[in-house]
Amino acid sequence: MPTREELFAKAQKPAQLAMRLHALYHGKVQTLPKCPIRDPRDFTIWYTPGVAAPCKAIQADPEKVYELTNRANSIAIVSDGTRVLGLGDIGPEAGLPVMEGKALLFKYLGGIDAVPICLGTKDPDEIVRTVKVLEPSFGGINLEDISQPKCFRILDALRKEMSIPVWHDDQQGSGTALLAGLINALKMVGKEIGKIRIAMIGMGAANVSVYRLLRSSGVDLQGIVACDSKGTLHKERLDIEYEQEKFAEKWRVCRETNPRGVKGGIAEALKDADVCIAFSTPGPGIITPEWVKTMASDALLFACANPVPEIWPWEAKEAGARIVATGRGDFPNQVNNSLVFPGIFRGTLDVRARTITDEMALAAAHELARCAEEQGLHEESILPRMEQWGVVPRIAAATAMQAQKQGIARLIKTREQLLEGAIRKIKEARASTDALIKAGVIPIAPETH
Repeated sequence: MPTREELFAKAQKPAQLAMRLHALYHGKVQTLPKCPIRDPRDFTIWYTPGVAAPCKAIQADPEKVYELTNRANSIAIVSDGTRVLGLGDIGPEAGLPVMEGKALLFKYLGGIDAVPICLGTKDPDEIVRTVKVLEPSFGGINLEDISQPKCFRILDALRKEMSIPVWHDDQQGSGTALLAGLINALKMVGKEIGKIRIAMIGMGAANVSVYRLLRSSGVDLQGIVACDSKGTLHKERLDIEYEQEKFAEKWRVCRETNPRGVKGGIAEALKDADVCIAFSTPGPGIITPEWVKTMASDALLFACANPVPEIWPWEAKEAGARIVATGRGDFPNQVNNSLVFPGIFRGTLDVRARTITDEMALAAAHELARCAEEQGLHEESILPRMEQWGVVPRIAAATAMQAQKQGIARLIKTREQLLEGAIRKIKEARASTDALIKAGVIPIAPETH
């Protein structure tokens, strides 16, 4: 059994390697051709004069852009750098490594070409206008690491005004992954989702979306006590009521939950809770072992802050939590949006859906939970891991089938067609990377072995 010191040292290693390897590779993504180039004569096909033919075809029928360009498989990852991981407002330049990493995951896990775009503005209206004028170049938009409450306003405006899907991964992706993990963790401890008490720690973009999905999943809202940086949420939170137009989602939580009017902070929210769902400030120490000890028996603790969870998982287990999950891939039970966004976008693009609905997210969450259950659940494996890439086509198919059911898909495909198409695209992306490594174009750094 590793000591606390050994566990802590292991937790620091990813950050240490990241600094060396980001400098070695100068980032994580690049642009490469997808068509053959045998000699310069091919440029007459791919560029002038040949390229004029597809240009004129698209002018005559704009929908042909999806057949004659890469738009059908291309998305933009847009951020203003105001809420990067748990680091806060670090600016667009400092946020770029995260957006590049996101693009890497989209390609390798979902076969999707994603372009990182970090904007030099914090103004929500300017962000909305900028994203709207990008629409002709992309099949979808992934909003990332934008602070609240403007992230809600930006997402709502763009979903109303754009004809391509817009998704805020910090909200919708985090909520989808969390719900899947909760479904399976409850099965492990034999508790019903409609009869549990939940403490929600942090009411930013992620937990607001979690709350919305919990409402649609049969959770008793009367059993929820939420907590933000100023304390528990209840009907007497005048600071939120006075700004309810600005913090509409948070005021809704004040009105719908905590009927006992529990006041205080995290300690009071956790008392007697069956489940803790934390998306708050990076720890450790945000949640203490003493507070975990006051939770109900067989407690479930989701400490999802990144890059450091609100409490180290070994501390939570020692304090009595039965199942502990974090957002990190180097600990058991990773509950991270990376488990869902490649598949959800893959399915959305493959049927050319106009938007990504909560129902599509719920379908993805239940499919993700099923994948884990089929492979066998245990206390340190409530969800599949990122390397189990075969899960992604299933999430893609579930998402796409729900889009068709709701009548928001432009293309109609069978589940088998969706699975085959997703598997092919993902295999192509992985094979391309493997080929570059074998050819020595991408060198392997010794310290990664």
